[in-house]
Amino acid sequence: MNHPDQRYDLTVALTYYTPYMSGVTHTARTVAEGMAARGWRVAVVASQHDRSTPRREALNGVDVYRSPVLGQITRAQISPAYPIEAARIARRADLLYLNLPMAEAALLARLARPTPIVSMLHIDLYLPPGPLNRIAVAASDVTSWAALRRSAAVVTNSEDQAHASKFWPLVRKREFRPIPAPCLDRRGGRPRYRGTDGLHVGFLGRIVEDKGIPYLVRAFRRITDPDARLLIGGNYRTVMGGDNLADIRTEIGADSRIRLLGELRGQEIADFYASIDVFALPSVAESFGIVQAEAMMCGVPSVTTDLPGGRYPVLATQFGALVPPRDPAALHRAILELAAAPADWREAKAREARKLFAAERSLDEHEELFNLVRERTARRVR
Repeated sequence: MNHPDQRYDLTVALTYYTPYMSGVTHTARTVAEGMAARGWRVAVVASQHDRSTPRREALNGVDVYRSPVLGQITRAQISPAYPIEAARIARRADLLYLNLPMAEAALLARLARPTPIVSMLHIDLYLPPGPLNRIAVAASDVTSWAALRRSAAVVTNSEDQAHASKFWPLVRKREFRPIPAPCLDRRGGRPRYRGTDGLHVGFLGRIVEDKGIPYLVRAFRRITDPDARLLIGGNYRTVMGGDNLADIRTEIGADSRIRLLGELRGQEIADFYASIDVFALPSVAESFGIVQAEAMMCGVPSVTTDLPGGRYPVLATQFGALVPPRDPAALHRAILELAAAPADWREAKAREARKLFAAERSLDEHEELFNLVRERTARRVR
């Protein structure tokens, strides 16, 4: 790690950093490491949600700072030291890249002054119905409003997501950029998870209620082919906020054609995409779906729910199908239609997806915005 007084070009603030896996973590890490590879001095400040991780470390060119955690409420970490440490590091940087929603966002935005803030609004927080969760969502909304008011610029994954957000009236008054999440080209995998010559449908993501996986299981079980397979990959052991694995197992019942693969990383993800014919993202709340975009980049069409933001990769490429949320019958029909898609169409659409969603393109657009905010701030100081 660098000297305690080290200055940075960019401080990235979020709650969960690697080794945790989520779309928020993936985006923040790819931006942090991508900017470091371009010569930027980058710090990341996160919670120490996994006590086995070091409080300080240099990771792939990035200085990572983790604040101790005392407990957890729903998906929020209780870390009194976090906003103080994050603000301290942010004040030593030219820019603060603030990942929302975040419980401490309002306090951090205030304490980080005068460092200008670029806020990444990943999603309007969704939690399963319940009294405690309603309070948590309301509190999160208050902190997001406050942070966005102090932001010099705001990023979302698409205009579709931004325009549907409850925060759009405020976002539209800021320097706004719709920048798709940085996606990795995972071509070159081997079909290690493919067990038969039948149709293989895949889901990859956190095993949580908002991903709508039980509806996918119901849709798949309408397929009678004994050689068909449904592959479900994702973390359910340490997922924050709790998993819904029990509900999924109930839906699966005795259907041995459905496999729960657990968490996949690195080459395992490439092998997963190489093993499936159709990707399914049946979310009831979604803002983009990096996994579906990466599947498209590998030549696999996606069926997803018709939700603002989550539908954007399909709308932008026409490489898939949209269905209503919580509709197994519509999911079933769309999966079968996409399964019959010809190889030449798949490859043409995959090329479009790689142009739109490549990590380097996202990094180019982030860097352009970061430089714009830095230059404007420097002019005001002069």
